[in-house]
Amino acid sequence: MKKLILSLALCCAATTFFAQEATDPAKLINEGKAALEAKNYQEAYTKFSTYLTQTNNQDSVIAYNCGVCADKIKKPAEAVKYFDIAVQKKYNLANAYIGKAGALKDLKKNDEYVATLKEGLEAVPGNKTLTKLYSNYYINAGITAQKAGKVEEAEEAYKQVLAFQENNVNALYSLGALYFNNGATILKKATPLATSDRAKYDEEAAKADKDFKEAKTYLEKLVPLLSADKPAQKKMLDNANNLLKQVAEQLK
Repeated sequence: MKKLILSLALCCAATTFFAQEATDPAKLINEGKAALEAKNYQEAYTKFSTYLTQTNNQDSVIAYNCGVCADKIKKPAEAVKYFDIAVQKKYNLANAYIGKAGALKDLKKNDEYVATLKEGLEAVPGNKTLTKLYSNYYINAGITAQKAGKVEEAEEAYKQVLAFQENNVNALYSLGALYFNNGATILKKATPLATSDRAKYDEEAAKADKDFKEAKTYLEKLVPLLSADKPAQKKMLDNANNLLKQVAEQLK
């Protein structure tokens, strides 16, 4: 009986020892790092997330790495959680915001996605990746709104881009073209009124002129930013100059 009791005691002690070893924080970190270096993202995620749970999510570096692993293994909700810890603790801030935003996009949470990009730009002004992602989002939103005939919504979207990147050529061109087209549409609709209701025609023509002047402002700012020697910019430059000629005709 004594031998049996001793055996049971040894067994319990061994079980406790191995359990402690398996969850030892330092061991978890080392194993997680080794798995990450080996690109075994699932294993690294398991080790890092276990460590973070034990330590109440206090380690910003491990939290960031855990977010990377969660992203790699297609766990966007978990990626948001861990990248956000890094954001709150201001570790690798730009990349933490980029990672969090990407995970939110994967979750199709567009409002939170763009809000995170904006917050990131406010925290890390001028970051190229955040700026590009933010600009692309609103350029695409503006194009979509414009195609749907939602002029004011498109205008606001393009202006959101300029708020963080005042020389964004796509936003400047889009606003120039938007105002020109809107002015031309107003004038076309008003043309029959020129002989039947001159006062109303003059009122609408003034609205069109206002839009043409807005178009001119954006296009004139755009042209010096473009180069005819760069194939990717030449077409936009030609279009901008053509629009400016038409604007000049309308404002005579």
